[in-house]
Amino acid sequence: MSNGEPLSRGLLEAKIRALGPWFHNMEISGVKTAPDHFLGDYPNFKWQGFRDILPDDLEGQSVLDVGCNAGFFSLEMKKRNARRVLGVDSDPRYLEQARFAAKQSGLDIEFRQLSVYEVGALKEKFDLVIFMGVLYHLRHPLLALDLLYEHVVGDMMLFQCLQRGDERIPLLAEDYGFEEWAVFDQTEFPKLFFVEERYASDPTNWFIPNKAAVEAMLRSSGFSIIANPEREVYLCQRGLPHFMVQTPPEIVCASIDDQPSAYPHTS
Repeated sequence: MSNGEPLSRGLLEAKIRALGPWFHNMEISGVKTAPDHFLGDYPNFKWQGFRDILPDDLEGQSVLDVGCNAGFFSLEMKKRNARRVLGVDSDPRYLEQARFAAKQSGLDIEFRQLSVYEVGALKEKFDLVIFMGVLYHLRHPLLALDLLYEHVVGDMMLFQCLQRGDERIPLLAEDYGFEEWAVFDQTEFPKLFFVEERYASDPTNWFIPNKAAVEAMLRSSGFSIIANPEREVYLCQRGLPHFMVQTPPEIVCASIDDQPSAYPHTS
């Protein structure tokens, strides 16, 4: 049900086509937004694998969805009765899709144009921050994690990042001598694979970590891993960052509602 008169199926289908292409395949009043998605029913099929990691009832909780795309996870959090849901993205087309989906679903969700580097402008911490499918699209991934920790994560963070390479977690010493070389030849050593041009035809796929690197980066930025319910997905809690982590600079945009696209991510 939408706010006001519902659209006829013909008008709804036309509007969805006009707002496309969609990366989130969502069902709006019986109409799929991306029925031919190359990943299938994405992100719903992935969501089904870890949805039980979060409470069914989020009453009283505030949620920030960073890199919200068309708003799939924002809508799911509001359906779970979250008190407040804010979705931010740097791409205005995704935000237009998200606002349309929320309106047609009758859900009160706020959306703003904002990049992850500018979250300090929100001046607010949230009970749950969703950061799904964004990290590998960033030129400065550790800075992004540090900014989230410093400015917006009040308690929990739901995190996902594309991973490639060895999936084993190595047992590493706290320190190695300067003469040590062999440890870096281990395929499971924490690694970030740098993509100079494109991966999967996407020029914004910059750094793709292996599993050990993802977990080490999260810990280094101050996030304790509570659960890893499925491959690439982590539920984290705000803890203490590495003792050498410096407070990141606060990057404040001129207007948090009128910013150009910074990364055409595919979360």
